[in-house]
This record gives sequence, structure tokens and C-alpha cells, in this order.
Amino acid sequence: MKIVVNVAARVGNRLLASLPALFGVLVFTFLLMRVLPGDPAVFFSSDPNAGPEEVERLRKAMGLDQPMLVQLAYYLRDVATGHLGSSMSTGQTVVVDLVERLPASLELTFIALVLALSLALPLGILAALRPGSALDHAVRFICSLGVCAPTFVCGLLLIYVFYVVLGWAPDPTGRIGVFDAPPPGITGLLLIDYLLVGDLASWRSALSQLVLPATTMALFVLAPLARMTRASMLAALGSDFIRTARALGLSHWKVIVAYGLRNALLPVITITGVVFSTMLGANVLVEKVFAWPGVGSYALDALLSSDFAPVQGFVLLMATIFVMVNLLIDTLYGLADPRVSIR
Repeated sequence: MKIVVNVAARVGNRLLASLPALFGVLVFTFLLMRVLPGDPAVFFSSDPNAGPEEVERLRKAMGLDQPMLVQLAYYLRDVATGHLGSSMSTGQTVVVDLVERLPASLELTFIALVLALSLALPLGILAALRPGSALDHAVRFICSLGVCAPTFVCGLLLIYVFYVVLGWAPDPTGRIGVFDAPPPGITGLLLIDYLLVGDLASWRSALSQLVLPATTMALFVLAPLARMTRASMLAALGSDFIRTARALGLSHWKVIVAYGLRNALLPVITITGVVFSTMLGANVLVEKVFAWPGVGSYALDALLSSDFAPVQGFVLLMATIFVMVNLLIDTLYGLADPRVSIR
């Protein structure tokens, strides 16, 4: 019971400490959107030949005729009441749009992160076990390739090779195939929803749609994960307790996994949390290349059309997710290393 109270207190303190940062994000995003070139009233005018009077009426309806501080006060009031505004592009509230599109981004990001970790952890461990060897140099070369190539270039190359040339991949046109029906909106995650309704054929089709965009994102974050794993393992394997464990005659793999890897996990957990938050906010190009209906492409379309409310809602959502990921990392610290106090 005491541990639960301590955890709740820690979470509450971290949430309170994050409120100034979230407030700063709100104000900065609001001001940034107002100084960008372009007038939303002109863009969303129904008549391309509208006169100044009609544009001014639309600006008044959108609240853009008010002083900047008054607009900011109204915006902060709406955010405090859970209203993030409405999108002029979709005609829906920003909250509804984000709720509809967030599962697509989460599903893509989770699959890409799992794929990246399944490659980065073994590569980093193997490179640490043989530092300076040909295997170590090969791992670092592979990681460098993922850093050097821009994300959209990797995506286009994968589409060209596996869809255009080889014909192995499906059309890069979204989350489901052309002839597949979407499942009932239970969780919003297609792989889970198709399993819940027992539609294995559509599940395989949805998984095939995920392969190329998830691989593109995994290549983007493979390098930092593998490098951090290698560096942490090298530090752990050179410690006194590793030499003691080997001197006691423990098996090689028990020393590596039970003692080396566990003590090397804290930096890996930290970089994993940072990478996940980065992937969720920086997958805009991947979503556009693969026509993925996520929050990233939604925010980019809104930015190009000077639609303020969706961009502000997207940035606030990413900041909130970043705070929650940091809280999760703090909890995982105690599980990975008992020496880290929950308080």
C-alpha cells in the first residue's frame, strides 16, 4: 500500500511539474501560428474572388479580428475546458479528428519501435561482445546508413524496390487494402480489431500494409538504439561485478544477460522513451509518403492550409504524450534496476 501511495505521489508531482512546460508549449505554438505568412480567412473563403468585406466577415467569425492577447486568452480558456477548436478543413472539432487519427499513428509507431528494438538490441549486444572486430564495424556501418538517408528517401526507395520492381508489397495507399472492409471501431488499432472479430485475412492484409512504413521508421531510429545498447553493454561488461561473476564460474550467457544486459538497460530505456516520442511526432513524412491517415499527416495538411486549431492541438497532444512517456520511463527504472528508488 505504501508503494502505491509513493508511486501516486511521484506521478502527481511530475504532472504538476510538467504544467509550466505544457503552458509554454501552448503559448509558443499559438504565437508561432499567428506570425506565419498567410491569412486563413482568405484561404477558407468559399468564393475565390471574395472581396475585402466578405474576407473581413470570415475573419471576424474566426475571431482573428481580436487583439493577439484576447485571442490567446480565449484559446487558453477553451483548452482549459477541453475544447481545442474546430478544423476548417474537415469541419469537425480537433478533438474528434485527433481521436480518430491517433490510433493509426500509435499502431505504426509501436510496430516500428518493436521492429527497431528487435534489431538494435541484438546488434548492439553482439558489437559490444566483440569491440573493434569486423562485426563491430559492420554494425556501426549499418547504423550509419539509417542516419544518413532521410526518412522520405528510405520510404520511396522501399516502395520502388518492393512494390514497383518486385511486386511483393501492397499498394502504399493507407492502412487497409483496396478490397478490404474496415473492422468495427473497437480500439482503433486495426491489428487488434481484426483479431477481435476473427477476420484473419484482413488482419494479414493490414499487417502487410504496415510492413514498409514501419520498416522506414525503424531504420530511422535503429542507429541511436543500437549505439546506446553497444555503449551501455561495453560499460557494463567492463565492471567489477562482471569479472566477479566470471571468476565464480557462472555460464557465459548468464553473465551477459542476467548481469550485463540488465545493468545496461537504464540508458537503453531512456533512449527508447525519447525515440518513441520523436517517432510519434516526426512521422509526418512517412505518413505522407504512404498515405497513412495519422495525426502527423493531419497536422501537416492543416499547416499548409493555415488552419491553426489542428496544428495547435497536434503540438499539445505530442507534448502531453512526451510527459506520459517520461512518467512510464521513471516507473520502468525501478523494475530494471532495484537500486533506483521509487521515490
